[in-house]
Amino acid sequence: MVKELEQDNLAEVIAENDIVFVQYSATWCGNCRIMKPKFKKLASENENAVFLLVDAEKFPASRKLATVDNLPTFAAFKGGAFKTQVQTNKFDVLKEMVTEVA
Repeated sequence: MVKELEQDNLAEVIAENDIVFVQYSATWCGNCRIMKPKFKKLASENENAVFLLVDAEKFPASRKLATVDNLPTFAAFKGGAFKTQVQTNKFDVLKEMVTEVA
């Protein structure tokens, strides 16, 4: 299941969960909308991890936890620490990152 971050508290969510995957996006981002169902598909296949949608424009503190200079950016956190990220609109690249970290 994918949850949408409702406040700028990604650091807390990362601290409370072992594995967290984040899709940084924005309402105007077409590729973000295209990748959202693919991100949800990976969430349904990896129930041991938390999958979050984060509005990169609304939540600057959460955005700073990864290097977000292009959208969509997908980031992985494990054991409370940043692990890796990809900036992509390709499902295979995203899936490879999730498989590597999960």
